[in-house]
Amino acid sequence: MHRITNVRLPDPTIDLEVGTLWSILLNDDNTILDVQLMDECQTIAGQSWNGDWLSPMGVDLQINGGLGIAFSEITYSDIPDLLELLDQLWIDGVDAISPTVVTSGIDQLRESLLVFREARKYHSENRCKLLGSHLEGPFIDRRKIGAHAIKNVCSPSSKALEQRIKGFENEIALFTLAPELSGAQAVIERLNSLGIVVCLGHSSANFEVASHSFSNGVTMLTHAFNAMSGLHHRYPGPIAAASLNGEVSVGLIADGVHVHPAMVAILKRLFSKKVVLITDALAPYGLGDGEYKWEGRKLYSFQGTCRLEDQTLAGTTVRLLDACCNFAKWCNDPLAAIWSATMAPRRIIGDKSLIKDYLVRKNLKQLIRWNYCQDMKELQWQHAN
Repeated sequence: MHRITNVRLPDPTIDLEVGTLWSILLNDDNTILDVQLMDECQTIAGQSWNGDWLSPMGVDLQINGGLGIAFSEITYSDIPDLLELLDQLWIDGVDAISPTVVTSGIDQLRESLLVFREARKYHSENRCKLLGSHLEGPFIDRRKIGAHAIKNVCSPSSKALEQRIKGFENEIALFTLAPELSGAQAVIERLNSLGIVVCLGHSSANFEVASHSFSNGVTMLTHAFNAMSGLHHRYPGPIAAASLNGEVSVGLIADGVHVHPAMVAILKRLFSKKVVLITDALAPYGLGDGEYKWEGRKLYSFQGTCRLEDQTLAGTTVRLLDACCNFAKWCNDPLAAIWSATMAPRRIIGDKSLIKDYLVRKNLKQLIRWNYCQDMKELQWQHAN
């Protein structure tokens, strides 16, 4: 057995100073046996991490594809490439994803869900896990269509929902919709009964409608500020409604383009531990800049951001943990940043463990080590082992 000492844990849920240090006891295989708080003046034998942070790997609840694969167009023949993507995501520090299918036709949506079901059979060590899917649409507001294909948008109803998810009810983790649409509340109630997290997104909901939805089954904002009203002093919109609710989480794309860094800092102050970093990554993730095809349309990837031919923002190619480093720099808060990429998304999908309990029985190779330079406001990450 051996120890690492002077370790920070990104845990805003406990009433302790940010500088609190921990001691980690490991066996000879680097599996964690115990996590103990160090006394302020305590000296313990072991390898000192000098205040570096230790956390779980990242979880991305909104990723639309990568390495040339678009999840909304995926077929059985893409499974080998999908597994390669999952291996790459592990290398990129991501332990699990909720594969996101944007507004699609019924047949294609169900085929995507079938492919994910089959691909889950091939999970192995050091490979990113496929969580339940995130269905982003088709019950969205046409006025906030974003990069979605308008031909597949439809009105929410119990029948339309069942046509899409029947037989996959236990394989869907999140569902994004516009709660202001007629028929949406019945869909929200059905999704709640299935334990599926309902998100407000691609929506024209005002403050009052959003507030009502947050009291009636909607618990998260999909990519805050994007495809919804922003913060305005006379028309506060869904972001203000979510911040006043106190229980609503907000997805955030921290690429510096979808949301200005100053607004990222404001969002962090409004939501604290409720910010959930997402990538909204598309098929060009892991590939170079250039022109790609997406649902028969041209998609341009440049310096981490993807746009359609008309310059509509479509998503990113940013790595989740790089977005986390952006967040830390813009907010000068590594604790909040690491939490938002690692533990906050786990809370969304039902893991309520304290981080120190989560770490026990984990091997260092399943964890991330972070170093933060206060002077430069730079956060860097590496696999802990």
